[in-house]
Amino acid sequence: MTLPTDGVEIRLASRPEGWPTSENFTITRAAVPAVGAGQVLVRNLVMSVDPYMRGRMSDAKSYIPPFEIGKALEGGAVGEVIASESPDLAVGDVVLHDLGWREFAVVDAGSAVKVDPSLAEGAYGVFLGVLGMPGLTAYAGLLKAAEFREGDVVFVSGAAGAVGALVGQIARLRGAAKVIGSAGSAEKVAHLKDDLGFDEAFNYKDGPVLEQLEKAAPEGIDVYFDNVAGEHLEAALSVANQGARFALCGAISQYNEKNEVVAPRNLFNAITKGMNLRGFIVAEYSDVKEQFFAEVGGWLAEGKLIARETVVEGLENAPTAFIDLMRGTNTGKMLVKI
Repeated sequence: MTLPTDGVEIRLASRPEGWPTSENFTITRAAVPAVGAGQVLVRNLVMSVDPYMRGRMSDAKSYIPPFEIGKALEGGAVGEVIASESPDLAVGDVVLHDLGWREFAVVDAGSAVKVDPSLAEGAYGVFLGVLGMPGLTAYAGLLKAAEFREGDVVFVSGAAGAVGALVGQIARLRGAAKVIGSAGSAEKVAHLKDDLGFDEAFNYKDGPVLEQLEKAAPEGIDVYFDNVAGEHLEAALSVANQGARFALCGAISQYNEKNEVVAPRNLFNAITKGMNLRGFIVAEYSDVKEQFFAEVGGWLAEGKLIARETVVEGLENAPTAFIDLMRGTNTGKMLVKI
């Protein structure tokens, strides 16, 4: 087999100010590096775009280093090994790694995870969604950060996205008394209730979140899984029961704001109600991976859990897919098929 000498990659052209645009990205061809000892050359098949990537496009101090201007972006991807200088991975193996946003990637074998395609019947995107980082985020965030208990009333914002959709389903399968979700369209609300088994759901664009949440949860909420922040977080603080637990996962309503963010204005409720508000990142919970794969993988195999995907064709369309993700046009996991 003749190995490629160059391939397409997507680079960060400039740091977004407010909402990202196509001008913040450059599509180019670049030389494929030589494969060194302990490395493999991977032909990427599918890649992920995720909200956290917006933070890495800024130069703000964070737990993950920012993307560098003029260099290829990074993110989860699944691909086929086409050359190997490692005894641990062979040509033809399918691996999960973090060098997406490019056609070909030279990956340290130690940082690549060999995946079993039979688990997903060849649909490799599942390893970037329900059995990947978003799935573990949902599982650990609900069960560990929010300390979910059977009989809880659970509210999830951004509930039609990759993480939120799984949080609601896991809560239902684990015995929640009620699962409530918010989303941004009537179609997504119907999907939450009709397909995913949410007990209540509402379109946050239809009116004040507080009013809609009070109607959906007259008994209050015990757990809030926050993907949105802002008005949603403020409403959840108002409706929370005594001793409620919040898992603060994301703040997508604020990632692209250039103006000062005000909400929540009622944070004092956390004190008077004896609440626990815990921010978390998925890397904290690597110790539950085996439990996660066993339980969530089992539900998936049994058809008890639905993992919807929105797939965009073509690496050159990855910037558009990311921008659309930030606008909330996707249902479930947003993927780019390379």
